[in-house]
Amino acid sequence: MGLTLRYSFINSVPINYRFLTHAHSHVAMLGWVYLMLYTLFVHYFIEEKKPVFNRLFWLTEISVIGMMISFPIQGYAWASISFSTLHILCSYYFAYLIWKHHKIKNLPARYLLRTSLLFMVISTLGVWFLGPAVSMLGQASAFYQIAIQFFLHFQFNGWFLIAVLAVFLHQIQLQDSKQFRLFFILLIGATILTFSLPIYWFVPREFLLFINGLGILLQLAALFIFLKLIKPAFPIVLKNNSTLIVYLYSFAIFCFILKNVLQSLSLIPTFSKVVFEQRNFVIGFIHLSMLGVVTGFLFSFIFKNQLASTSKGLHIGIYTFVLGFLLTEILLGFQGYKFYFGGGILPHYFMLLFLFSVLLPLGIVLILINTIKHYNHEKSITKTP
Repeated sequence: MGLTLRYSFINSVPINYRFLTHAHSHVAMLGWVYLMLYTLFVHYFIEEKKPVFNRLFWLTEISVIGMMISFPIQGYAWASISFSTLHILCSYYFAYLIWKHHKIKNLPARYLLRTSLLFMVISTLGVWFLGPAVSMLGQASAFYQIAIQFFLHFQFNGWFLIAVLAVFLHQIQLQDSKQFRLFFILLIGATILTFSLPIYWFVPREFLLFINGLGILLQLAALFIFLKLIKPAFPIVLKNNSTLIVYLYSFAIFCFILKNVLQSLSLIPTFSKVVFEQRNFVIGFIHLSMLGVVTGFLFSFIFKNQLASTSKGLHIGIYTFVLGFLLTEILLGFQGYKFYFGGGILPHYFMLLFLFSVLLPLGIVLILINTIKHYNHEKSITKTP
């Protein structure tokens, strides 16, 4: 879907661009990230795998497929809204089940797990407010736009990010300490306060920039403490994991650092005012969070659990995906930089962006083929007497 969106700038495609954008974002967030976190939470934190988790997973899968089909056809309408509502209700039940049945001895992982679930539930308030916002003030209103930003902000920075950190800290068995608790408090404070920047884009009040600035400082302090916390665990990670997993961990952590550094640019008032208008910066930052940080961690979790056998094809798939990510991010960032300073469009920009983007689904297909082969191989071994 993302590749089709990129191609539409080269040649026309017989589909509504806005509708396809909705489908792309929903499937990426709720079909990929959400379902992977669902699987990892049940795998790591639930001792007794009750049948309800399997049934709820497939009901959630149905809601995602429904959105994948209905959004490109009709955009936000009765079918897509119905499937979206079903997904939200499934997520509420999922949060309840995990909260009730999880067995986590590691305190940092438990704190982050529960916090991520709370942010997931809180983020959906933005979705529920969309209806009243449209009926009262219309889709062009600040109320409507802030409701969307509320959902996205606390999904990305609250639910997704904190959830992958919960799994990561569980894997390295980080122990409770005063440093961790300080990191935890700073992370929560930063997540809440930095929402003031999206509000500022639609309700320009100077005090919101001050609140965002405070949130950025807390975020940078949290990043510094996080790196200090995980530093002692890295010799163990290097010793006990394959080179590929170490590379993926390093890639995800590097993207996490870069995300925080780039976000700190919003401390510059002139930049924070116009960044939302520069679509290249917005898309690049979203992809940095989703494809770099979150997906980087998710890939490392998949391969650490040996859901895919280490092979030449797997390595090619991972490196192809990462190369596509890096090239598209560099191109988006450079073009955004030129637009920001009043420059024109790069030569062959849309064609290059499309060609670089081809590497993303190509890498995923190679990873998927390897995973299916591994699964079928393990299945045949299990059946062999």
